[in-house]
Amino acid sequence: VQLQASGGGLVQAGGSLRLSCAADGRTFATYYMGWFRQAPGKERDFVAGITRSGGRTNYADFVKGRFTISRDRTKSTVYLEMKSLELEDTAVYYCAALRAYNGRNYDVPKEYNNWGQGTQVTVSS
Repeated sequence: VQLQASGGGLVQAGGSLRLSCAADGRTFATYYMGWFRQAPGKERDFVAGITRSGGRTNYADFVKGRFTISRDRTKSTVYLEMKSLELEDTAVYYCAALRAYNGRNYDVPKEYNNWGQGTQVTVSS
């Protein structure tokens, strides 16, 4: 599956953004979908993930209560709604597809099979 992320931009602290990740192909529904982020000089960190059915979501502690992940099967798209953005949220955000989700590997980048190109999110003071 090929992924195309969009929706990044420049926003003031406290503001909101919605990221989108569109998947091509008919296999979107078979993948667990995740969002990661990577700031300059730092590792790629798990942000949020959602199961194939959309019935279960996972979040990193640092975004709980502020970010919401969702997916739309009809549009083969996964979303990341980000609110109350903080300066520390500045990073390149990547969406990724995980075929062999087992309930424990969702936050491990190397487990993912496909990655989008990334979209820059910059939060200013």
